[in-house]
Formats: sequence, structure tokens, C-alpha cells
Amino acid sequence: GDYPSNTQDKKSKAKRNIRHFTDVHGLPSIEKMVSSVEETPEPISCFITGTIPDWIKGNFLRNGPGKFEIGNQRFNHWFDGMALLHQFKISNGQVTYKSRFLSSDSYQSNQERNRIVVSEFGTVTMPDPCKNFFQRFLSRFELPKPSDNANVSFVTYKGDYYVSTETNIMHKLDPETLQSTGKVDWSKFIAVNGATAHPHTEPDGTTYNMGNSYTPKGAYYNIIRVPGGKPVEGETLEGASVLCSIRSSEKTKPCYYHSFAMSENYVVFIEQPIKMDLLKIATGKLTGKSISDGVSWEPKSNTVFHLIHKDTGKVSPVKYLAKALSTFHQINAFEEGGFLIVDMCASDDGRAITNYQVQNLRKSGEALDEVYNTLCRVFPRRFVLPLNIDSQTPFNQNLIHLPNVTATCLRISTNKVFCTHEDLHGEELHHYGGLEFPQINYDKYNTRPYRYFYGCGFRHLVGDTLIKMDLNGKSMKVWEHAGLYPSEPVFVPSPDATEEDDGVILSVVITPNKDKSTFLLVLDAKSFEELGRASVSVNIPYGFHGAFTAMT
Repeated sequence: GDYPSNTQDKKSKAKRNIRHFTDVHGLPSIEKMVSSVEETPEPISCFITGTIPDWIKGNFLRNGPGKFEIGNQRFNHWFDGMALLHQFKISNGQVTYKSRFLSSDSYQSNQERNRIVVSEFGTVTMPDPCKNFFQRFLSRFELPKPSDNANVSFVTYKGDYYVSTETNIMHKLDPETLQSTGKVDWSKFIAVNGATAHPHTEPDGTTYNMGNSYTPKGAYYNIIRVPGGKPVEGETLEGASVLCSIRSSEKTKPCYYHSFAMSENYVVFIEQPIKMDLLKIATGKLTGKSISDGVSWEPKSNTVFHLIHKDTGKVSPVKYLAKALSTFHQINAFEEGGFLIVDMCASDDGRAITNYQVQNLRKSGEALDEVYNTLCRVFPRRFVLPLNIDSQTPFNQNLIHLPNVTATCLRISTNKVFCTHEDLHGEELHHYGGLEFPQINYDKYNTRPYRYFYGCGFRHLVGDTLIKMDLNGKSMKVWEHAGLYPSEPVFVPSPDATEEDDGVILSVVITPNKDKSTFLLVLDAKSFEELGRASVSVNIPYGFHGAFTAMT
């Protein structure tokens, strides 16, 4: 548990107050999951066990780091590894696999010089001590150019596929060849220097995202809209516009955000108290500090939900506050009976990001257990925001009157309400270490009331189970096998689907203790029983996000 801080003297406090959230022992090593691999540019056939349903036709694309050292230099942070793009081509019950390193400028410069030339999220290139961790947001400060190592996700704009990280450079990608067909720079289209790797798409193809901008007046968060259609062949982000700008509550300390939520009528920006001190970061060159020293978790600050109306671009004057939380991924958001319901994966501690250093992931024995036990668990939570707050709204009483909802919301001043969440899980989820990498039946249920979501359980530093959560009764189904580490579950609806969970779950399962036995797992999304698997005779590192693109 936590140590009471008052018993410590100043000296030991400076030595870092390590907090333990769990007491787990004997975690198996997963070093192989953060080991570099070779690319497999020519498709190889997978060995099928069980059955892959005939109706699944398309490419399951995955992204994540695949190379963790260049020459004799190593990257420090898991998010720094060179992007390796994977394609599982599924058709007529058969599967082929191929992979390619993204031919980014970062990758090419590093390869040519056989050393780390372009700094990444947590790795400083030697001549340039200022350039790491959150450098991607700081183009204003004469910092070296941001990395284009787009290793986080596959996204679509106007029907085209892109790979993305959080900088201003994305790569347009041919999902067939996995080759980059060009770099696209957000800042050439609108005044932002980056965008998240988690845009939201409407049924008509209109896409929303968020990016920061830095001005003499301070830092701003911008809501971005990219139209769905392509009047001209070959267009990329033409027509992108900034729907609105929200000033950071502290001028020179914007918060870090990885994604945002969207309902039918609103974009919801969650300003969490993970702060980036731009001045500290900009002077890093002089002080010899790494940028991660400029990133701080401020648990005494509130989390603020900002609501932006999609049609008008108007920001709601009402600020919805909650206690400090950290969130990377939202599950879904929808409007119901005058309320906006926001479901997300969240934890009570925002320091996890710095713990995912490669050297931590490669530890074993007690040292590995220690890393895991000092990370706060992430759980699915629901916030309910009342939309119709006016001068008549009473103060200091719960404004939420939906059946079976335990989340609360109190009006505490003219334009401020304070919210508490409802857990979207029962006691059972604690046995599985919480849930991350949430996914839903996105095409049919994003921005709408829904019943099911899927994710990875985390009894290790990476996902080690697959979980299906049913919001009716908060019950869950689990797929687990010792020694197997499934990655983000992606839902693919069956062609004649009538119910929300008619379809399959695709997940790439990593086997760090067995050589060359990674496989693509196909589960029946309804029963959560295994239908089949397609084994690949190469090693694959644990990745981040993926997408399924159906072929007609």
C-alpha cells in the first residue's frame, strides 16, 4: 500500500517516493516482446488450426515498434521503437502474413548512419540532449524536427489509410503493399503541430481529431475537422479546419492527451492533470535535462471535461470537473435523456507513461514485479454529464436521475459541476488487472447507446487476457492461456449481423516463451469461444493498435 508521506524526511523523499498499488510476485519475463525483429516483406502462409470463417475477407493491419536499437545504440522508451507495420490477409479461410518497417525519415537516417540520429519520445540522440519525450509538441521552440516514426495506429481520412503517431507528420499508406506513398504534414493545412493517433469518424466519413498549437498568448488545444469526401483524386487533408481552440488553463503548461471522446453532437476533450512544462522543456538544452523532467503528474488538480458542439464549434461555458485521473483511451460516448455519457479507461495515477521504458520491460524476477506493482491499474468508468444546466439548476444536489446510474454530478458554482464516476465493471475485473485497449462495434455503435466492449486484461505490463464486458449486469467473458499475450481486440461484424455482438474478435497473440509461434486469434464475439488461429513462423513484438479493412 501507500506509505504515509508525513513519516518521511526530505532526503528520502527526494529519492522518489515509490508507491505500490499491487503486490504481485513471480511475473514471467516478456523480454522477447520488446526485442527487435526482421521484416517479412513477402507474404508467407499461416498454419490454420480450427476454422477461420469464410466470410472474413480483408486485411487486418497492425502497428507498433519493431526495432529497439540501431547499431550499438538503444532506444530508451517502448514508444520509441521503429514502426513495424503488419498485414494479415484473410480470405476463404486462409491467412497470409507480411510486415514492413515504415520507411520514415527517422528510420532511413538511422539506418544510413547506423546510429540513432532522430530523437524519439524517450530517447535523446547524443548531440542533442533537449530532444526527447514530448518534443513532438514543441515545434514552436526551435527544437529539432519532430519524428515521423508513426508507430501507434492505422487511421483513415477520406477513405485513405495512414499510419500515425502524435507528431505533425503522418504517412499515407497502401494497405496492400504496406508501403508509404507519401508524408502528410498537418501543419501545412491548419495551424496545429500534431494530432492524436485516435481520430473519430462519422458514418459519412467526416473525421474529428485534436492537436495543439503554441502562440505568444499561450498553448491552445484545437478541435480539428477533416471532411469525408475527396472532390479531387489524390487529396490528403485538404479542407481540414480548426473547429475551435481552447486555451490551456495554464499558459505554458498544456496537458498531455492521447485521445478524446465524441458523441452524436459533441466532441469531449478531457483535460487531465498530466502537464508539460514548455519553459522547462525549451530550456532543456541549457540545463541538460531530458524532456520527461518537464512532464509532471499533478494529483491535486482536477480533471476538466470540455464540451464542444460539433455543428457550431461553440465550447460549453459549463466545465465538468472530476478528481485527478489519467486516461489514454475512451470506450464510447452518447447522449441520452439530456445527459452526455462518457465511458473511458482510466486510472487514478498519471505517472505510468514514464515507466514503460524498454529497460523496465526487459527486467525479470523481483525487479520486473516491482515495475508492475508501481503502476496504477486502469479500469472502465462512466461519467454522466448533464447537458441542460441553466440559472434554474439547483446547487449541491445530484443532478443525475437516470435509472440504475450511480455516477453523480453536483452544480458547485455558476458554470462548474463536479462529477463522480460509476464503475463499468464488477469485482471480477480486479482479478484480471483492469482493462485497456478498449474496442466496440464501432461502425454501428460509436456515439450511440451500446452494450458490449472488448479489451485486454493486464495482469502483466502488457495484455495477458482478452475480455468481453457486457454492460447489462456488468458481467464478463474471458479468453486466457498461460504464456500467451493477446493484443488489442478488434471487432469485425458478420455480413448478416442483427445483434451488436454478431461477428468475430481478431487479436494478434504473442508467445515470448516459444520461438516463432505468434498467431492471429479469431474468437466468436458472442460466445467468446475460439474459432481458429493462424500461426506465423516469425517472431512479432507486442504492438499497439490495429484496424480491419474489408475487401469487397
